[in-house]
Amino acid sequence: MLDDKTLAAQFPTLSSMTYLNTAAEGIPPLLVGQALQEYFHDHQLGMAGRDAHFAKHLLLRQRAANLLHVDTDDVAICSCTSESMNLVRMALRLKEGDEVIINDLEFPSSVTPWLPPNSPATIKLWKARDGALRLDDLLPLLSPRTRFIAFSWVSFYNGYRQHLKPIVDAVRKHSPALIAVDVTQGLGRVPIEDAPVDLFVSSTHKWLVSTHGGGIVAIPKASRDRWSVPAGGWFNITNAFDADRFQHALVKPGAAGFSVGMPNFPAIYAIAAGAGYISDIGVESIDKFARPLVQQAHAELRKLPLEVITPDDPSTLSGILAFRHPAAEKINQHLVKNNVHLMCQAGRMRISIHGYNRPKDIQTLITHLREALNHV
Repeated sequence: MLDDKTLAAQFPTLSSMTYLNTAAEGIPPLLVGQALQEYFHDHQLGMAGRDAHFAKHLLLRQRAANLLHVDTDDVAICSCTSESMNLVRMALRLKEGDEVIINDLEFPSSVTPWLPPNSPATIKLWKARDGALRLDDLLPLLSPRTRFIAFSWVSFYNGYRQHLKPIVDAVRKHSPALIAVDVTQGLGRVPIEDAPVDLFVSSTHKWLVSTHGGGIVAIPKASRDRWSVPAGGWFNITNAFDADRFQHALVKPGAAGFSVGMPNFPAIYAIAAGAGYISDIGVESIDKFARPLVQQAHAELRKLPLEVITPDDPSTLSGILAFRHPAAEKINQHLVKNNVHLMCQAGRMRISIHGYNRPKDIQTLITHLREALNHV
């Protein structure tokens, strides 16, 4: 990924396009496709392939645990972050008077589970200022009745990266709330800081250069007993095949309770391969390689007649930069015509830079942005 020879060998499609849309879809290395073939080979063995399936499941949990600085037993695999957050809602068993804090830089999967009309909790909105979530704006929202706070480590919207520990420390002083952090837009791209949050969730088809069909859930041991998911299934049940199974269901505590059914083994093979690829390179190495490209792109975007909505603070940069323009759709049409791929949605354009990007990708982007801006 970080040298041109490996880039050509593992990411051949990148030779024919300028790809700056990893925050939507990561490009998997060829070894991820090989892992899917490995799954198929093992599955053709029938039940005899189950040992290999569960070995790969354990391997993925080990690799995810290493990336998140938790123990393997603290990690489970769901189907996606939306499933994870809906199980979180079930586990909280919210009542009238409980309070939940969400924010306006958030992806829908961490917001919408709390908004149905039958949700009994009071919803408080942590509003961003100048594209950033400020701790000073969170503190007045906290109270002894705050049960839950959900936010993303890196915002999908503009790439703003939170400093986790100050938030956790402040919450612990003012409320008993459980803190859930979606790390989808940073895991595999930016080294994560140690912070005693209560739950991590992550998708797998973006910066982890893997496939769809996986959702990583991690609950550190200190918070394990605070989570019990009242969901039926079998993989999450301790007595699923015991004699008393028709009288009651005993859900596994902590992260294990979030894996309710048969694991999605094809995705698990692929995600284990992608996570292993990222881990072998090292997230620190990826960040060291890609951060100058992000800084270069940020500086160049500031020179153009665009509204850059990613905050200037270098300590909060991630792999994502975003900007707005009234003619965003026409600009994007020009970029696509020149085989430059980024995200364009409702006037907002977003670029994302991973370890497989190169300085020429930034140069190409800026060149075609200038051309498009000269014609709109």
